Amino acid sequence: MFIVLARVPHGTRAVALADDGSALDREHSPADELVLDDAELIAFVRERERADAPRWVWADTSVSYAQLLAAGVRIARCHDLRLSRAILRSSTLSASSGVAGLPRDELDEASPAAESTVSALFEIAEALPAVADPVDELRRQLAAVSESAEPGRLRLLLAAESAGALAAAEMRNAGMPWSIERHDALLTELLGPRVPYGVRPQKLEVLAAVIRDGLLAPTLNPDSPVDVLRALRAAGLRVDSTRSWELKRIEHPAIPPLLEYKQLARLLTANGWTWLDAWVTPEGRFHPDYVPGGVVSGRWATRGGGALQLPKQLRSTVVADPGWTLVVADAAQLEPRVLAAMAGDLAMAEAGREADLYAGIVASGAVPDRKSAKYGMLGAIYGATRGAGGAMMPRLKKAYPRAISLVEDAARAGERGEQVTTRLGRSSPRGGGIDGSAMENVSEARATASDSDLAAADRRAGSAARDRGRFTRNFVVQGTAAEWALCWLAELRNRLVALPVPGAGRHPPRDDVWDPSRRPHLVLFLHDEVVVHTPIALAEQVRQAVLESAAAAGRIMFGTFPIDFPLDVAVVDDYGMAE
Repeated sequence: MFIVLARVPHGTRAVALADDGSALDREHSPADELVLDDAELIAFVRERERADAPRWVWADTSVSYAQLLAAGVRIARCHDLRLSRAILRSSTLSASSGVAGLPRDELDEASPAAESTVSALFEIAEALPAVADPVDELRRQLAAVSESAEPGRLRLLLAAESAGALAAAEMRNAGMPWSIERHDALLTELLGPRVPYGVRPQKLEVLAAVIRDGLLAPTLNPDSPVDVLRALRAAGLRVDSTRSWELKRIEHPAIPPLLEYKQLARLLTANGWTWLDAWVTPEGRFHPDYVPGGVVSGRWATRGGGALQLPKQLRSTVVADPGWTLVVADAAQLEPRVLAAMAGDLAMAEAGREADLYAGIVASGAVPDRKSAKYGMLGAIYGATRGAGGAMMPRLKKAYPRAISLVEDAARAGERGEQVTTRLGRSSPRGGGIDGSAMENVSEARATASDSDLAAADRRAGSAARDRGRFTRNFVVQGTAAEWALCWLAELRNRLVALPVPGAGRHPPRDDVWDPSRRPHLVLFLHDEVVVHTPIALAEQVRQAVLESAAAAGRIMFGTFPIDFPLDVAVVDDYGMAE
């Protein structure tokens, strides 16, 4: 059963539909069509979740579910119209559907950022784009799936994407446990005592003076790349930029302090005291604002706070509450394992039966050592043609022809300007460019170019094609790995809520009650890594749930194909201890 919720002038409209999108007869319909005020809606969602466990339908989970969580309501399933439309619009499996051919409208625009505080249910839905008729939109999407080339795969992808959106909203609501004291102490140790915004901290001021002396540039502003580049060249150093990788190749007394300055300045800008004030509550919670499907491959992004780019030195500031602990798990060598399963490469799957797939590749005799195995496999996935990765490609292709052929075929398709598609049905952007823009047309470029420009036109077109090929080669693997991770996340989310609540006695909270102060709950999802905040008494059960969820995700994605997805799992007091 679906129940569609949509904001209308005098409340929220609720419409119940059958699993195929058709109307329910009145005898079996919990909501033929209702208009509910905010208080009535809370009671209605609670009642229907307990009685029917429907799939709730709305335009944007990040807004609608955030409001339910604020009222203490947890739901099990939803269908996010915005996220689902984005997938169906671009997927090669639904290219002929009514969704793919719709004119772009407000539902195609980026989701607005959810507010950090909410005073009334669906209050900020007024700022959301209006969906002309969400019931009609749902029916179009269901028809697009049922009429697609692979309905089962697309249906699973939409369910996983929407489940991920639920998990993202829950993680934002619960927040990541954060030690303000540790963060402040770390910044003070690295930068010096806290200073007002805009004032350079003591350690940076000392380094700035050393850099100026070393480059004989007394007025140099080390925060200005233009000034630094000018000073480096004036000192006789041949540099094209101030990028760290280029500076590391230069021997000069000013370079080490300059590199240290850049690193510390980046910490101050990205996660300094201003960040701490803006993103961590006085109660010690960091509430990251995730964007599910924010990257074209299906990986997540963030709107702010940088939850996906936390520097390693800050991980020790993620500290479990008293009586609680953190269960940290990450998937070992996820992308190569996904590649083996996608390609049905039994030889590569056999190499992956060990916890270390690269060691298994060495044991098979394909390459001489682990370093060669790692560089070669990453080169196959990311398109390395030179260096250690490129040198291993012939040997890997001989040992694992199905896996290597899959990424090579994806690369050739990209070079031709074609779309490629993941295991479950997410497709790369249309058009030849990586962002969906048209690749340079070789024949048109040659027809309009002068004789002297023909070679340059060919080089530009060839370079664009190779770039596109490297992108599509990686897209199919990274996108499918993101799908596995979503299935892992969705499975784990459901298993966590089924665990007992310590000290609850005979009356534990129901599954539809959202109370992260009592239950184990996800606090971080980072591509192939999860962190769960749990009462210490449940740590071992959470660890088992994490492992079982990963195994279940493999079966969901790849059926009975014999591929393992081992995890590194640690039970720690702070996130930094899991490194």
